[in-house]
Amino acid sequence: MGMQAQPQGHDGGRLLSLAPLTALELDPAELVSCAAATGFDAVGLRLIRATGQEPVRPTIGLTPLIRETKRRLDDSGLQLLDIEVVRLVPDTDVRPDFEGFLETGAYLGAAEVLVTGYDPDHVRTADNLAQLSLLAAEFGLTINLEPMPWTEVRNLHEGAALVAQCPVTVGLLIDAIHYDRAGSTPAELRALPRDWIRYAQICDAPTERPTSVAELMYQGRSARLLPGEGGIDLVSMLRALPTGLPISVEAPLLGDAPAAVRAAAAARASREVLASVDDSGWTPLIRTA
Repeated sequence: MGMQAQPQGHDGGRLLSLAPLTALELDPAELVSCAAATGFDAVGLRLIRATGQEPVRPTIGLTPLIRETKRRLDDSGLQLLDIEVVRLVPDTDVRPDFEGFLETGAYLGAAEVLVTGYDPDHVRTADNLAQLSLLAAEFGLTINLEPMPWTEVRNLHEGAALVAQCPVTVGLLIDAIHYDRAGSTPAELRALPRDWIRYAQICDAPTERPTSVAELMYQGRSARLLPGEGGIDLVSMLRALPTGLPISVEAPLLGDAPAAVRAAAAARASREVLASVDDSGWTPLIRTA
């Protein structure tokens, strides 16, 4: 099977998307407006909470919030790159748990679905991943498994072993901080089938890796750095991935700067890094007041 054509940004270059974790205080409609105002081509939306500390929002089904989100997507011209976050756990029942979520994503125009693995039984995870991939295909969506060091799918090796068992194409989502903290390499990325890699997430982090799971989780969820401001070799990572791959910027930062300020800084920093990759002909975004 050939590599899928990559979606493009407004300028004909690489698609740049704002991930919800970068501005988690915003609801989906607000995040769409923020992405449109700060130089992004696309957005990702969190329709299922990742933790119990996140606000409960009416994000499944044709709720007023979802209809408003759809209106803002249509008005802005932004693409909806992905929806999140599916957590595969020991008692997952795929269709009852996620059909409404997938149907909502399809209504909004999503392309990709972010999935994480929290089940130590990888045989059961593989079965649930296969079921989920078939269910998502009914809605024109593709699922993407994201390895994270503190989950039960810890690294590229474990993620690839599960993706290889799926009956339809499933993505393997590369997140820069998890890739780095797991000790993965560009050579490992180049060895993966190209059609497994549908988009990637970027951020940065301090060179020194955390020494505890608690610190890994805190840094990953709340204290990353803007691309190019830390010790992750993003250029080598991105050069090992398919040319022109859509990029989601997932960079939750410490501090109390407004969401729009953080998002604009993330867009500028990301485009500067992508220009260094030299596979798209981009120059850094220059924004005037």
